[in-house]
Amino acid sequence: MAARSAPSCHLRLEWVYGYRGHQCRNNLYYTAAKEIVYFVAGVGVVYSPREHRQKFYRGHSDDIISLALHPERVLVATGQVGKEPYICVWDSYTVQTISILKDVHTHGIACLAFDLDGQRLVSVGLDSKNAVCVWDWKRGKMLSMAPGHTDRIFDISWDLYQPNKLVSCGVKHIKFWSLCGNALTPKRGVFGKTGDLQTILCLACARDELTYSGALNGDIYVWKGINLIRTIQGAHTAGIFSMNACEEGFATGGRDGCIRLWDLTFKPITVIDLRETDQGYKGLSVRSVCWRGDHILVGTQDSEIFEIVVHERNKPFLIMQGHCEGELWALAIHPTKPLAVTGSDDRSVRIWSLVDHALIARCNMEEPIRCAAVNVDGIHLALGMKDGSFTVLRVRDMTEVVHIKDRKEAIHELKYSPDGSYLAVGCNDSSVDIYGVAQRYKKFGECVGSLSFITHLDWSSDSRYLQTNDGNGKRLFYRMPGGKEMTNKEEIKGVHWASWTCVSGLEVNGIWPKYSDINDINSVDGNYIGQVLVSADDYGIVKLFRYPCLRKGAKFKKYIGHSAHVTNVRWSHDYQWVISIGGADHSVFQWKFIPERKLKDALHIAPQESLADSNSDESDSDLSDVPELDSEIEQETQLTYRRQVYKEDLPQLKEQYKEKQKSGTSKRRERPPGNSIRLHFVHGYRGYDCRSNLFYTQIGEIVYHVAAVGVIYNRQQNTQRFYLGHDDDILCLALHPLKDYVATGQVGRDPSVHIWDTETIKPLSVLKGYHQYGVCAVDFSADGKRLASVGIDDSHTIVLWDWKKGEKLSIARGSKDKIFVVKMNPYVPDKLITAGIKHMKFWRRAGGGLIGRKGYVGTLGKNDTMMCAVYGWTEEMAFSGTSTGDVCIWRDIFLVKTVKAHDGPVFSMHALEKGFVTGGKDGVVALWDDSFERCLKTYAIKRAALAPGSKGLLLEDNPSIRAISLGHGHILVGTKNGEILEVDKSGPVTLLVQGHMEGEVWGLATHPYLPICATVSDDKTLRIWDLSPSHCMLAVRKLKKGGRCCCFSPDGKALAVGLNDGSFLMANADTLEDLVSFHHRKDIISDIRFSPGSGKYLAVASHDSFIDIYNVMSSKRVGICKGATSYITHIDWDIRGKLLRVNTGAKEQLFFEAPRGKKQTIPSGEVEKIGWASWTSVLGLCCEGIWPVIGEVTDVTASCLTSDKTVLATGDDLGFVKLFRYPTKGKFGKFKKYVAHSTHVTNVRWTYDDSMLVTLGGTDMSLMVWTNEMEGYREKRPCDSEESDIDSEEDGGYDSDVTRENEISYTIRALSTNIRPMFGIKPHLQQKEPSIDERPPVSRAPPQPEKLQTNNVGKKKRPIEDLVLELVFGYRGRDCRNNVHYLNDGDDIIYHTASVGILHNVATGTQSFYQEHNDDILCLTVNQHPKFINIVATGQVGDSADMSATAPSIHIWDAMSKQTLSMLRCYHSKGVCSVSFSATGKLLLSVGLDPEHTITIWRWQEGAKIASRAGHNQRIFVAEFRPDSDSQFVSVGVKHVKFWTLAGRALLSKKGLLSTLEDARMQTMLAVAFGTISGDVCVWKDHILCRIVARAHNGPVFAMYTTLRDGLIVTGGKERPSKEGGAVKLWDQELRRCRAFRLETGQVTDCVRSVCRGKGKILVGTRNAEIIEVGEKNAACNILVNGHVDGPIWGLATHPSRDFFLSAAEDGTVRLWDIADKKMLNKVNLGHAARTVCYSPEGDMVAIGMKNGEFIILLVSSLKIWGKKRDRRCAIHDIRFSPDSRFLAVGSSENSVDFYDLTLGPTLNRISYCKDIPSFVIQMDFSADSRHLQVSTGCYKRHVYEVPSGKHLMDQAAIDRITWATWTSILGDEVMGIWSRHAEKADVNCACVSHSGISLVTGDDFGMIKLFDFPCPEKFFICLEMCTYASLKDMDAEKTLHKLTALRNQNYTGGKKKNRTKPCMVKWC
Repeated sequence: MAARSAPSCHLRLEWVYGYRGHQCRNNLYYTAAKEIVYFVAGVGVVYSPREHRQKFYRGHSDDIISLALHPERVLVATGQVGKEPYICVWDSYTVQTISILKDVHTHGIACLAFDLDGQRLVSVGLDSKNAVCVWDWKRGKMLSMAPGHTDRIFDISWDLYQPNKLVSCGVKHIKFWSLCGNALTPKRGVFGKTGDLQTILCLACARDELTYSGALNGDIYVWKGINLIRTIQGAHTAGIFSMNACEEGFATGGRDGCIRLWDLTFKPITVIDLRETDQGYKGLSVRSVCWRGDHILVGTQDSEIFEIVVHERNKPFLIMQGHCEGELWALAIHPTKPLAVTGSDDRSVRIWSLVDHALIARCNMEEPIRCAAVNVDGIHLALGMKDGSFTVLRVRDMTEVVHIKDRKEAIHELKYSPDGSYLAVGCNDSSVDIYGVAQRYKKFGECVGSLSFITHLDWSSDSRYLQTNDGNGKRLFYRMPGGKEMTNKEEIKGVHWASWTCVSGLEVNGIWPKYSDINDINSVDGNYIGQVLVSADDYGIVKLFRYPCLRKGAKFKKYIGHSAHVTNVRWSHDYQWVISIGGADHSVFQWKFIPERKLKDALHIAPQESLADSNSDESDSDLSDVPELDSEIEQETQLTYRRQVYKEDLPQLKEQYKEKQKSGTSKRRERPPGNSIRLHFVHGYRGYDCRSNLFYTQIGEIVYHVAAVGVIYNRQQNTQRFYLGHDDDILCLALHPLKDYVATGQVGRDPSVHIWDTETIKPLSVLKGYHQYGVCAVDFSADGKRLASVGIDDSHTIVLWDWKKGEKLSIARGSKDKIFVVKMNPYVPDKLITAGIKHMKFWRRAGGGLIGRKGYVGTLGKNDTMMCAVYGWTEEMAFSGTSTGDVCIWRDIFLVKTVKAHDGPVFSMHALEKGFVTGGKDGVVALWDDSFERCLKTYAIKRAALAPGSKGLLLEDNPSIRAISLGHGHILVGTKNGEILEVDKSGPVTLLVQGHMEGEVWGLATHPYLPICATVSDDKTLRIWDLSPSHCMLAVRKLKKGGRCCCFSPDGKALAVGLNDGSFLMANADTLEDLVSFHHRKDIISDIRFSPGSGKYLAVASHDSFIDIYNVMSSKRVGICKGATSYITHIDWDIRGKLLRVNTGAKEQLFFEAPRGKKQTIPSGEVEKIGWASWTSVLGLCCEGIWPVIGEVTDVTASCLTSDKTVLATGDDLGFVKLFRYPTKGKFGKFKKYVAHSTHVTNVRWTYDDSMLVTLGGTDMSLMVWTNEMEGYREKRPCDSEESDIDSEEDGGYDSDVTRENEISYTIRALSTNIRPMFGIKPHLQQKEPSIDERPPVSRAPPQPEKLQTNNVGKKKRPIEDLVLELVFGYRGRDCRNNVHYLNDGDDIIYHTASVGILHNVATGTQSFYQEHNDDILCLTVNQHPKFINIVATGQVGDSADMSATAPSIHIWDAMSKQTLSMLRCYHSKGVCSVSFSATGKLLLSVGLDPEHTITIWRWQEGAKIASRAGHNQRIFVAEFRPDSDSQFVSVGVKHVKFWTLAGRALLSKKGLLSTLEDARMQTMLAVAFGTISGDVCVWKDHILCRIVARAHNGPVFAMYTTLRDGLIVTGGKERPSKEGGAVKLWDQELRRCRAFRLETGQVTDCVRSVCRGKGKILVGTRNAEIIEVGEKNAACNILVNGHVDGPIWGLATHPSRDFFLSAAEDGTVRLWDIADKKMLNKVNLGHAARTVCYSPEGDMVAIGMKNGEFIILLVSSLKIWGKKRDRRCAIHDIRFSPDSRFLAVGSSENSVDFYDLTLGPTLNRISYCKDIPSFVIQMDFSADSRHLQVSTGCYKRHVYEVPSGKHLMDQAAIDRITWATWTSILGDEVMGIWSRHAEKADVNCACVSHSGISLVTGDDFGMIKLFDFPCPEKFFICLEMCTYASLKDMDAEKTLHKLTALRNQNYTGGKKKNRTKPCMVKWC
């Protein structure tokens, strides 16, 4: 039938009426060619005003909503909406796609902007986080991404005057972004007092950090940096939607309909009010403006585009108009002129000229219009309205003829009768009314048969009948004009319809898909003359069908452009054009109809490229007319590569099962066996579902694949080498053009492609992350740099890679059906072809995407299934082989001719210099000339052609050929039967490799005394293989049925074979001729065994649960074993031939007596005492350990025991071959495992002398031969086993430091909480009680006294302007390592504490700081490469990994200039715990604290993440690059050492192997080079442990350091100092000799956390926060840095007259620091944690409050204790001397303040205490006269008490008159302003007023130090947060102090700060 093929005519888009002005802004620009670019619906339009011509870009699949113009003004970027929206960058001149950017945003792309030089593009998404993304658009690569804002972003722009800066604005915000590395960091604009916080709609950047932005209220806000500096009020009277910068200045356009021009400094130039111009109207709103020279383009909300010439500004020229708001439904065509009429919900009716492409008339109605019709004479125009009325107008002047309202619901359709006398009106209330035209539209009749709303009407040619469609899809007929319903089918059949616009009816059945009953087709229109039908649907698609199309699912051509539903479509009166209208996009599309005869001339206009092919022939009935698929191809398309369990899932499964199993594994598990096996030879080649997977390498070896193994076969020596990097079936293979590298793709959940070297068999790159289920085709580019791969997911994704870097370059969906081959163009690296089922596509790369065009067959042929393809001798020529045996020749995308080449499919094709070679299913190899004109020679693959010396046997003549390759004077051929043959040019054929054919292989038997084995398979063959060096198939025999098992008799003469139909036969083992056969069972024979000794009995087990026992001599059945509940899987005889052991599918183990078959029960303990002749059982106590942890997912299918009963080999469903020590008692025995088979291993057998293991793969049909390597036989080799599943629990030793570090959890500042358990209402939220006298004080009253006593004698009162960080005391050694380094030849050292990186000059002690981190730094490393001198990387903690500003990050910075060179935001949630630079310094390795301990490699200069992978499930402490490598590194941690290789984008790891050294247990490794927790140092070669330096240290080895300069190694550990030992040792290169250094620190044990070597010096960082320099020659120690060790530092006191201060911490020490000399003067060990400290007013005494409630008074001069007392049990929080030195006040957490009189001597008896304190005491201050004390408490209340009585003073007026000696309180009206808005979670902890009394400094839980004016009674006072970045971090009640001593001549002292970073002190000045 005709509808089988799509119509051969074509539509071409000629014009689009409309412009998208609604919901979009800034989308209208001039290009360099003075054309205008904008968009409408899903089409980008380039309009030339000079020629009045439009060009269209149609690469989008949905509404375009954003547009940006490249600075050179030729390229355009557009972004669309949709579930997976993408950005296209295209050329406005050629309208071709340059780049596609995808896979990042969701929902849509709201804004786009290019940077100054056009290299980068920024986009903003419509997702919930409004993600901001920066692209390298040419490469299609995302550079950086960050959450944009919580609310909509309206505009974004690059700062064109500062590199790497952007500005974005939107709902109630503006943000200033900086891009560094891969990190986009925003700062919010500060509105301040200058302007109201409001929504910013548009912006433009200018010089000098100025940004201009347009606000919702019509003001323009001017920003400098991030601060609002001024506003230009009333620039517009309403919102400013658009702002455009050009050379002359700025243009703005707003909702008020005005355009304003401003000069470069934003002074007004002129105003153009469009509403006042002749084209203007009320309510005009400007959405887009573009100013170029003297022209201004304006786009409006109502879809108009104006062009204004500046000197005639009141005469704007209207370039484009269209319908606006609401939907567009009405469309009518003039019957005689080229005019179209449209009407819309915007209440306008418009008449368009199809010739002039212009609007010629417009009229506004009262109601929204839903349908229209023009009478036959073209005089009347009828319009149906939404309110149920209809209006008739005269076309010539749009005057009203009549207005009738008979209905209440919308009119959907109206039509005039062909004779012009009636008008039929269809309404939503399911009726049709008939009106007489001549009778002034009097109602004549009514049709009421429908039950649903009327959708379509058609009149018959004679005007006597009407047909209708309704919303139910019913088609009804009526007689006219009365409206009587017709039911007589015969009468209906004879009616000829004047028009066809109905969507249901026989003639249009084909427009509906086959199996759907949906009504999403809105409109059709039939063209009777051209026999075509055009349809419009809800998906924005216009389709062309043949007319009539009777069968459902007809073929069509489809055209995209409309975005949402297409509401109506009509042919013009002369069928020259098709007009379609879009509902929501308000657009009118005019398509030119190109009939068949003109198509030939139109061919040079290549079908327009678009992502969804415009000229696609796709339809649902695609396969209806296709010839039968070839059986082989059909089989292949039905193969599924899905797995129940993928290898990638195993680690998670193991973890899950381990959780469940925790209890069961208490027994000590058996060690793995000493033996190991090595793959020796593989019989088999994967030909049955793969093609072109066989090649010669450079040196003439042959490379191919089978199962999960890449094989390199040397045909001279008959040996094989193996690439074992894959863990599942390899499906494809490609050879690099230089023939030395190979790419192989495998099956997997996230399948990988490996590129490996055929010489070294090492992986060079592993590509993964973009395919699903498997990779079925790969191909290298001609230059060898790129690789294309195709996946087997549902859309057969195509990915283009830069394989060396492992980067994805581009990605695209290939096809719904299977793709068999991908080929890259040898001349143009950006082009490729794919071929597959009914598929031939030509692709071109565009940035991150690929654009595909279907091959155009034309009349030459039909779309056939392509099996292979190659490129020819020019870039245009391509050749493909089809499934019918033809070769198609293509030029560009057009089929030029076809040549018959083979009978049956052409499976393989290879291009030569001067011709081609093809191979097909007919078993013929054909050589062709270079144009496929003639066939030069054919070779048939036949037995007769086998060369005389060829080993092996050809199974059948003319096997189907699947792969061909040429080289070395031969043709290499791979067949479907798993054979590889070599055809000599002269004709003889040599057989090289053979394997079983399709079907599973189960049967395997090894000969009792010869190195041969037999296999039997579902391919109905029995084969004998030689296992000796000739490695060939010795004999083969075809069987009637497939077989499942076989067995040699004990004398080796007979071979028994069990078949699948329940029969079995015995054959002569030499000739394979039948001896005897039986057929007693119906089901598969699953195992067959001769009894040992003479082989008298034969036991035959079948799937119907019986075992028959036959007497071999008499050939009779003598017994049957019954009693199994399920099928039999394995049987074994005992040595005497009397007992059978049986395994069944129900996992039962049964015993039967032979020969009668009586069932026996044998206790499990006795089983192993019986001597078994063979052991193939998988059940029982002796082999309990062979079942894996995930036994529920996988079965152990086979086992076999060596004849010396020591090693048990097993095979399982996941393709693992494992070796266990026998017997394997207890669960989960340890093993060695080997991956080579892909899916289930069906059988394993040792040879007679245990020298080899033979294994069979079920579906991979391969027979693998492994050599057994005895214990002690060791050579270095590439693959060794992995260790077993569950790590042993016995590990070496335990150390408190290691445990604590492993369990530490870091607090993150962004999630700060209070450090003190405060309760109550925060001060800034408390209601103030009104005071009694609110009247102003009378001037006679005495002045209020000073709040604070000041010591500004002889000084001016100068406020402190700012604080600058000058000195930090402390070093983070507690839980970090390798974080102290020398710089500049040992002059400086670099280290970190809190969030500061510190550069410390050794000679002067001066420090400089890197303060860009915003949270604790955990690791630090220095780049050793001479090109990157003094480059430091530091990693910090952070919260979630959402790439926002609080995510963990790594900063790379210059230690001298403190410039940030790059910032890497990472997905390591929690934090970064280790960083390391590679040998070239270009790569950086980082390790996260997330649960997987992810390892990531970065190219840090670009901020690009190269590779990332989960490292280990337990803590990794260090990961370091090898000092000479960029690709190899090592990670060490808890019971873990792994050796990693970076291959492309993938990280490949090997566990360290301990198996060679006796008793080496996997220990917790702490340092690289490697030290263990027990103090040993392990030395490794590759990944094998070669020796252990025992007890290198007595405790854990925490740090090691080595340089390539002299190779000496420094180790640092935890050790008690002794004569010979020391915590630091220097070793020679071999770690044989060492010299120990003692650190003279006076500690009981030294614990070294970091070591580094410089010129003759060793730099040591210790756990006790000291940094020490040790001389290598004299071993002298010099302590450079000191700090508190553990616990928070709470106590802080400054000396009253000198530059000293004291700190007291929970590490039990009080330390005295000298500010001028920058060092620690002294420390006192108190033995208990100290909480507070205070100097007496004279500075001669110090009081210290302890955590246990005691307090101590020391004399400063002698450090002797003057007195101590403990009256309280809980911590002392503050302690104070009164200014007259008489009293001591002690405040504790027991809600008390005690007073002591010091004049009574050191007995320290309490004289009184303060009563009714509501909560614990925080701070205390004495008044200047020592008579009052103010106390701040933990419930945010401040109380004042009298001294010494302790009476509570309540009188507010009296309190206000007190002058205080000091002020450290955080409470009180005077300091209300220090509490910030953001203090819900975190508190201000401490405060201190300067001695001048006018400045106040505070410290808080966010780690901020803030400076305020004092007093600051207003809420939310503005402060200087200079040290936000300080290393004051986050609090939490368990660790540290931050010390602030901001002293200038003791101007003021800082408060206390608790902080969980290092204990460290910071000095600000």
